[in-house]
Amino acid sequence: MPADVSVVVPTYQRPDMLDRCLAALTTQAFDHERFEILVADDAPSEETRKLVERWADRTDGAPLIRYVPVRANHGPAAARNCGWWRASADLIAFTDDDTIADPQWLRAGLAAFKDDVIAVSGELVMPTPARPTDYELDAAQLASGEFVTANCFVRRMALIAAGGFDERFRLAWREDSDLYFRLLQQDGRIVHAADAIVVHPPRPARWGVSLQQQRKILFDALLYKKHPELYRRKIRARPPLHYYAIVAALAIAIAAALSGADRLAAAAGALWLLLTGRFCWQRLRRTSRAPSHIAEMIVTSAAIPPLAVFWRLRGALLFRVPFA
Repeated sequence: MPADVSVVVPTYQRPDMLDRCLAALTTQAFDHERFEILVADDAPSEETRKLVERWADRTDGAPLIRYVPVRANHGPAAARNCGWWRASADLIAFTDDDTIADPQWLRAGLAAFKDDVIAVSGELVMPTPARPTDYELDAAQLASGEFVTANCFVRRMALIAAGGFDERFRLAWREDSDLYFRLLQQDGRIVHAADAIVVHPPRPARWGVSLQQQRKILFDALLYKKHPELYRRKIRARPPLHYYAIVAALAIAIAAALSGADRLAAAAGALWLLLTGRFCWQRLRRTSRAPSHIAEMIVTSAAIPPLAVFWRLRGALLFRVPFA
């Protein structure tokens, strides 16, 4: 018999977190005969497959747990598509492998589907310490998102009408906003269920992680190309002008120094140092004062603006959109 709801969990080389996630999903205060769990493995491995099979044996089909290897396109968008395409229910719940669903999550999410509701966003809780790192503070902003795939429910017919997730979003960035914007264009309501709670602890991150994250800006260009008005209204009204100012000051300082214009080089260098210092202080103002973290903020604050501008321009060229 088809389930009332299918829970899709994309995963990528995180068996310990996936184990914790499945432990929470299999203790839902919801009839275990009425839902299924599909684990879409974006890096098909024996370790993950065996973990899922152990959980399937433990639950003995209540709930039914299935392992779905992702063999074609890769990325979180492609993994979620692999999951919901194989789901048996008319309602699809999405969460991530590093989350912990509240026992009432499924019950509260499904209760919000009334009349013309086509999708539900749940409540995402991102616990952070009193003095978080810059990475933890940035990750916590996910909790204020209108619609995030770490905690949402969508009718299958709405997913079909939207064409599923756009698999061009190869990183975990903006693929949920893209789906949300396409759902907004359909007939039907998207509501929020405050009682459908998922806890999303920030993952451990290595030193300098913010530099690697700049690559995600590439997909801002794709989202802007597809939904320019919604992007300006809900994501960003204007480009990050302080990044351009920092990069311009650095470029002028280097060019002036190479051409022998020492006064101009000194002035531009001083401006770059001032703007970069201000950027660094803004990141440190509400975050950890640990010596290692302070050093990380100093180094990455100098590198982030040119990296961010590079990925914005590369996105504009790749997706052929005037995005700056």
